[in-house]
Amino acid sequence: MKQSTKIWFRQGDPWIWLNAGAVAISVVMVLGLLFMLAVRGLGHFWPHAVMDATYTPPNGQSYRIVGEWVEDERVSAIRLREAGMDIAEEVDSVQRILIKTGNRDISGLDFRWILQARISDIHYPENVMTVERREWGNFYGYLEGLKEKGVSVRVEDIYAELDSRIERVLSLQEKIVQIEKRDIGVINYQLERIRLKERSLEINEKLTASAQAEFQVERAELDAQYQYYKGQLDNLYQEVSRDSLIATSMDGTVSEIRLSNIVKAYRTNNMGILQKLTFYVVQFYGFLTEDPREANTEGGIFPAIFGTVLMVILMSIIVTPFGVVAAIYLREYAKQGWLTKLIRIAVNNLAGVPSIVYGVFGLGFFVYFLGGSIDELFYPEASPSPVFGTPGLLWSSITLALLTLPVVIVATEEGLSRIPKSVREGSLALGATKFETLWKVVLPMSTPAMMTGLILAIARAAGEVAPLMLVGVVKLAPTLPLDGNAPFLHLDRKFMHLGFHIYDVGFQSPNVEAARPLVYATAFLLVAVIALLNITAVLVRNRLRERYRALET
Repeated sequence: MKQSTKIWFRQGDPWIWLNAGAVAISVVMVLGLLFMLAVRGLGHFWPHAVMDATYTPPNGQSYRIVGEWVEDERVSAIRLREAGMDIAEEVDSVQRILIKTGNRDISGLDFRWILQARISDIHYPENVMTVERREWGNFYGYLEGLKEKGVSVRVEDIYAELDSRIERVLSLQEKIVQIEKRDIGVINYQLERIRLKERSLEINEKLTASAQAEFQVERAELDAQYQYYKGQLDNLYQEVSRDSLIATSMDGTVSEIRLSNIVKAYRTNNMGILQKLTFYVVQFYGFLTEDPREANTEGGIFPAIFGTVLMVILMSIIVTPFGVVAAIYLREYAKQGWLTKLIRIAVNNLAGVPSIVYGVFGLGFFVYFLGGSIDELFYPEASPSPVFGTPGLLWSSITLALLTLPVVIVATEEGLSRIPKSVREGSLALGATKFETLWKVVLPMSTPAMMTGLILAIARAAGEVAPLMLVGVVKLAPTLPLDGNAPFLHLDRKFMHLGFHIYDVGFQSPNVEAARPLVYATAFLLVAVIALLNITAVLVRNRLRERYRALET
């Protein structure tokens, strides 16, 4: 028995099983984390039932409560007694629930904890309505009537009429956004370019009377266009503010809500399963495609998704050639001595430097020194407003490229070292130069290793937040870095990022309970974006590996 055990250990079977167990545990933990993020985050978009009940606090008067049952927990009675609640001495713990009551403009609270045992007369009326607003969060209550220009409207089906009027308002608001962001935005951009051209001529003492006259003509044309669009906006704002609804909240307060402040209004308790599924898909799609609202606690995260993907793409374009060239020099051209070994040690150590250090370096060197020098040389007319001398997309991409450069160098150099010496010698024997051998034989065969380095770089860069807080990311970006104005890709603009969005919503939000599910949903989406980028790179790597497998053998 002892002999067989010794043989078993010598063969290494226990270590194989231990390794397999560690891998299995890691996979289960990762899948469990993703499942938790998906349930807590994506479940937020499901239309939850709205209850109407009576609540009697331990030391107060009964009142009516209307809202969504969010979660429940068991809490120590001692903790509640310290908070001033009248809890019986023989009770050790009580069950309490978190209710989303909304109506923050009336009561000042979006959520409230109540004792479950103190709730009575729970029912789910079909006519209770949830109103998602652009400001002040959700409103829960009962629809009493509609108004048009301050006059009550009498209709047979008030809910159908409300839906049609909300659709009308949303259509008008789309036109308003289109005029403000596209048409007037282009005018403002062109006016700024005219101002900078005029300022540049003035600095160089080349501003003539004829040039000034041309600028005045261009400004007059743009001003005429602006007045035209402003007239359209005034008419649209009058139309969009025409309608309002009258609703009663849980405490009996009658509120008038303008439809221009409403995103959607619905009755969850009156929905069937297919209607709820459709509603869920629409809500999740809006989360992916809309801009954030209410200090990032409402609305969507499209600017953060766009900024994250664009930054990773730019980082990949920057880091790949520099990493590959450095690896080629170290492996193919540098003399293999103590200096080369020292450089390799330095490259490996750079991979372990904390990311915030790169952020500080990027802020000091790229933003202040390099960006400030670029502004002095090429954009003096913009002074004192910085162009590249301020954090932006370009400096964020370069900083993360510097952060991930050691990974690409090491992976590429290992790929070059795996190319058989016979392949190089065969190419040279056929008359090819060293550069031709490197360019046409060695590099194509090492592309899978380059892609491996790029995959690792993407995985690290996409989730980094600390350096970006110093070199370009912001809480809310007014415009995207990519638009229809020349030069189309604006590398000097600040941008939003999914990782920073998670930090901002989770730790800087004024409404913690409302932001919590969005933190989970955004985290799940960040993992999905990183996985999608990595899968794309893996597919490219696998195709390249199959293409050059015959040469390696």
